[in-house]
Amino acid sequence: MKVYKFGGASIKDVEAVKNVLTVLKQTQDTRLLIVISAMGKTTNALEKVVDAYLNNPSLLESSIFEVQNYHANIASQLFQKNHSIFTKISALFAELNTFLKTNKSTNKNFVYDQIVPYGELLSTTLIYYFLKENNFPVKFLDARECLVTNSQYREAEINWEQTCHAIKSKNLQNSITLTQGFIAAEPEHHFNTTLGREGSDYTAAIFAYCLNAQSVTIWKDVPGVLNADPRHFKNPILLHHISYKEAIELAFYGASVIHPKTLQPLQRKEIPLYVKSFQNPQAKGTCVGKGITLQPEVSCFILKKNQVLISVSSLDFSFITEHHISYIFDLLHRYKMKVNLIQNSAISFSVCIDNKFNHLPELLQKLTEQFKVRWNEGVTLYTVRHSTPLEIKSLLKNKEMLLKQESRETIQVVVKEA
Repeated sequence: MKVYKFGGASIKDVEAVKNVLTVLKQTQDTRLLIVISAMGKTTNALEKVVDAYLNNPSLLESSIFEVQNYHANIASQLFQKNHSIFTKISALFAELNTFLKTNKSTNKNFVYDQIVPYGELLSTTLIYYFLKENNFPVKFLDARECLVTNSQYREAEINWEQTCHAIKSKNLQNSITLTQGFIAAEPEHHFNTTLGREGSDYTAAIFAYCLNAQSVTIWKDVPGVLNADPRHFKNPILLHHISYKEAIELAFYGASVIHPKTLQPLQRKEIPLYVKSFQNPQAKGTCVGKGITLQPEVSCFILKKNQVLISVSSLDFSFITEHHISYIFDLLHRYKMKVNLIQNSAISFSVCIDNKFNHLPELLQKLTEQFKVRWNEGVTLYTVRHSTPLEIKSLLKNKEMLLKQESRETIQVVVKEA
């Protein structure tokens, strides 16, 4: 059995949806689990719904209409006017509106996880009926019936034992089944949970692990895994093969093609991961698996924008000890900061973070109670694997370097762009 995952770009419009059917027919796999993301930029649009609901109710109706209109337009071009898909779409929006009217919680993360999953529910409903309309044999599965998590909303952790038991109970091995990425549920109240932004890749890996799948294929709008993001670097090179270890390193440092959590369950069972182009399904793409570290052997560049570099030092110039570092990390955890780089000296400690949940003011306030604090917002973090001195020199041209850290195979630099 194989697992396929189609991301938002691969289902963003009518032609893209039709291409999913083309890809499925060309591959001719008859034992499949298909994981689908939200269409296009739907997750962003639903995040606007969350923001309007919590902060600006006057924009709520229009933000919902934007999402509804987008899906209705796609459906109107794929189905006849009297098709039942339109009733199904309306029912999903009725569910969403019922939650908005009855919810009493002010917990933003909880609210987020009850609203944003409608992107995946809408996309899978629409694509399921399109495949059925075109005589493609497929079953529908609600991922929330299988993926069991804790109640850590927006970054839920999988209960592997319960999840594998639930997946195996569905008898998916000898059929083609379509389900949602990104979304799950907690067992006590069956509230929605999500696996983190871009978590659909992780969903595919979870199903593959529990089903002992032959492989996972992620279908994207790029030919495979490149050694650099083409939006920021010229002439990127396609990587034909990456070892699990190297891919985990790249994902950890922020390579955008592969979700950081995706690779660990695949490595445990040595399930190969393929990253392929939905525009050219017959091309080989990239294989992540056992064997060669990198083929070809080239440097890999990862860029993270809009970072925050924080440097703290003791008020009396005493040493920064394990006690201080433990306290700082407790605060970083409390305010949900993603740490991307750490550096310390005798009297200072620096950390480059993602202010993902916009808790920076609270973090800085707590830090300034015990430390002298300096920070830079809007900085860029470059991570380069297997670099040459000439490449680093070129990378830093016309940039102000704020921090540099180097190990045997990795160089990280935090810069202000010119």
